[in-house]
Amino acid sequence: MRHDTPVSLIGAPTDIGAGDRGARLGPEALRIAGLGEALTARGVQVLDRGNLNGPRNPWLGPVGGYRHLDEVVAWNRAVMDAVDVELQAGRLPILLGGDHCLGIGSITAVARHCRRTGKSLRVLWLDAHADFNTFDVTPSGNIHGMPVACLCGIGPDALTRLGGSAPAVQPAQIRQVGIRSVDAGEKRLIKEHALDVYDMRYIDEVGMKRAMEQALAGMDADTHLHVSFDVDFLDPGIAPGVGTLVPGGPNYREAQLVMEMIADSGRMASLDIMELNPALDTRNATALLAVDLVESLFGKSTLMRD
Repeated sequence: MRHDTPVSLIGAPTDIGAGDRGARLGPEALRIAGLGEALTARGVQVLDRGNLNGPRNPWLGPVGGYRHLDEVVAWNRAVMDAVDVELQAGRLPILLGGDHCLGIGSITAVARHCRRTGKSLRVLWLDAHADFNTFDVTPSGNIHGMPVACLCGIGPDALTRLGGSAPAVQPAQIRQVGIRSVDAGEKRLIKEHALDVYDMRYIDEVGMKRAMEQALAGMDADTHLHVSFDVDFLDPGIAPGVGTLVPGGPNYREAQLVMEMIADSGRMASLDIMELNPALDTRNATALLAVDLVESLFGKSTLMRD
């Protein structure tokens, strides 16, 4: 299948919101694994915009409940602006993380684009974690555990209002798949805000196909689907190169099914690839797997399908 929308790769080399160093190396690891070449071979027009610049990681403790808030805001503003430029140019932005706090800037830009163009937004959050924490329910203060909450208007004004108003998105616009690590206070917030979560128990009970059918249901030609793919969504047995390993994630074939069903929907219009940490990887295996899965997002399949 040929993907007709041209693609822009945007590197965001920072681990500013994470608890481990190394995610800042993720963009280059994905390039070395051949992401651009793989998409080009599929007939996709690819433009690599290089890497964004932002403040270095000072590696300090939390202040007022948040680690590196000013630096996180600066990086997310750079991401928001860069993603917005590509969307306005009619291109599909692929954000190469970097830790998952950057999803705030990416999705804020996408939400603003949808409001501008009259599109409805669906966010598919592929992750081991719900990332719905706030400073008062997580002792670490690491903002990569808070992006979904910030997008839904829960968090510091500098992030919840990054795009000028809050919330950037409504919980009803988000579907989370693969979740298997949620803090106690986070569970209460998820229930309170009725977040739509397909956790691994549910996937075990009904199967990945049915879970994905439900997560993708209700989209139409006017839907902009944003996929935010945290590499720790995958089981650590196949994807060791992440800082927050959580056993019991999707295996290779389940992950491929997820990506193929997203491709079949024909609605994906923006993508994040987050939390790849080559410092913790083995011979860039996790980056190579991520590239393989992204190829499936762009239509790679075993047989020709209608």
